[in-house]
Amino acid sequence: MNESPVRDIIIIGGGQSGLATAYHLRHSFPDFTLLDEQESSGGAWLHAWQSLRLFSPADASSLPGWLMPRTKEIYPTRLDVIDYLTQYEKRYDFPVQRPVQVQSVERDGSVFRLTTSRGIYRTRALVCATGSWSHPSIPDYAGKEIFQGQQLHSAHYSSPDKFSGKRVLVVGGGNSAAQILAEVSKVADTTWVTLTEPTFLPDEVDGRYLFQAATQRFQAGDTQTGGGLADIVMVESVKEARNRGVLHAVRPFTALTKTGVIWPDGRSEAIDAVIWCTGFRPALGFLKPLGVLTADGKVDVLGTRSVREPGLWLVGYGSWTGFASATLIGVNRSARQTAREISAFLQEDKAR
Repeated sequence: MNESPVRDIIIIGGGQSGLATAYHLRHSFPDFTLLDEQESSGGAWLHAWQSLRLFSPADASSLPGWLMPRTKEIYPTRLDVIDYLTQYEKRYDFPVQRPVQVQSVERDGSVFRLTTSRGIYRTRALVCATGSWSHPSIPDYAGKEIFQGQQLHSAHYSSPDKFSGKRVLVVGGGNSAAQILAEVSKVADTTWVTLTEPTFLPDEVDGRYLFQAATQRFQAGDTQTGGGLADIVMVESVKEARNRGVLHAVRPFTALTKTGVIWPDGRSEAIDAVIWCTGFRPALGFLKPLGVLTADGKVDVLGTRSVREPGLWLVGYGSWTGFASATLIGVNRSARQTAREISAFLQEDKAR
């Protein structure tokens, strides 16, 4: 198997978090490589549903160094984001190798040894920026295994076409669920299921306000809720759904059956499909040989740095690796601090 020379830094993941980290590393330690399992630029956005829109304008949805160019409409589309990430990568001429799938990471003396689909890589410092899109999470409802209808996570949802004329449950209380509900409800008999009543922002505000308010709440000590980043932004499709009278939610069912669900009052209802908009878990299975994974698939960190493996950093996985770090605008702070820590770590390492 091919084995590459030892590098100073390898970043696993060429999406927004990997690119933001690369931006901050490029001057202090240019000897880094990004390994990306995708066929092309764009990260997780390559797999998002066709009509997905951001809920902040382009200039408030940008990575460090270069603002996303203004788009035809106020809120950028999925394709706008993919184009921006593609141009961002080219603008800074980042050394991205793709497609490369990292299969496992283990210690090899003072370096990390990465077994990949393209051979062996070794590095002194390692950044994981794989996100969570490839590891969707579905709640463990009773009867989930026997339900004979269609079950689809939002990670694999593309368009409403296949649900035309069906009875569909959309499960989840965030922006993804609201946007998917908005378009599926045009072609299907749709019910929205949420744990609690959804929280909607006023029509006149968007993700810029959401991020500012969430930041204030986070800085005030509200670290458990994510600072309110789940509040639903009233993009045009969601407003239109409200005008049609479909933007209302019910509390969860108690179980799935072969042909439907059982509601808390004991009533059974037949359904054809469930779309799970229930979030994701970190895609970090390749770190298992290092023995750093916790029971919930995360890594104990101080900031973004692994507590057990001081040469390992994790960027962009959500609040546990930095407030709002899974967002385009929010990852900058975590990426900048990570780059500083890696620079100091490598300078100390080379001084020994």
